[in-house]
Amino acid sequence: MAELADLYHDLIIDHNKSPRNKGALPSPPARTAVGHNPLCGDKVVIYINNEVDVIHDIMFDGVGCSICTASASLMTDAVKGKTTSEIRNLFTSFHSLVTGEADAASAVDSLGKLAAFAGVSEYPVRVKCASLPWHTLIAALERDHTAVTTE
Repeated sequence: MAELADLYHDLIIDHNKSPRNKGALPSPPARTAVGHNPLCGDKVVIYINNEVDVIHDIMFDGVGCSICTASASLMTDAVKGKTTSEIRNLFTSFHSLVTGEADAASAVDSLGKLAAFAGVSEYPVRVKCASLPWHTLIAALERDHTAVTTE
């Protein structure tokens, strides 16, 4: 189990140092949303281009702590090609994991690399960091232009 924890730690560090899908979309996004975690100072903007109900391109921008940045990076990888319904289910599973409601071992099957955030549940203040990109993504899907906040 310690080897798995080390692997997850390395994955989070990698996605923080070299975030995937970071920056603005090259063409104007179909949907966008802004999120802010005043406690940590994280600020995230999610840009989405979709066709019908499927995300075909997603990027994020902003500044954030390592947990927030890695979460946004892994999230954008995980949701590409998924439907809104699949994304909502993934969000529910991810949120259950980081809040400690779901068993980390069983989450690996449904969440894949996102299971790297299982340890966040031990630090309740960091749950907001990990979940901010996800809440912002949901706001973008719903075309909610109210800034998302973790407060």
